Amino acid sequence: MKTATIPAVRVEPQLREELESVLAEGESLSAFVETAIREGVHKRRTQAEFIARGMASLARVKAGKEEVFTVDEVMARLEAKLAAARAHQAASRG
Repeated sequence: MKTATIPAVRVEPQLREELESVLAEGESLSAFVETAIREGVHKRRTQAEFIARGMASLARVKAGKEEVFTVDEVMARLEAKLAAARAHQAASRG
């Protein structure tokens, strides 16, 4: 597979110095930039997928196809689960 290049990016000397100061031993500037780009692309894809899932869920709620819970209902269920887990843990000890 042929490789492609990323356009050069002009930065202030202070930023380049900061970047060079955090490079791992043996890590090149190019390797750092490639990793940062890959992580940025992954983050943006993940965010876009999260938003798409949220929008789809909202559409299902508006269409009456998905159940909705209030914050108080969710917190009550979580607190009940926590209490049950603590009781189980206490019973296991005793």
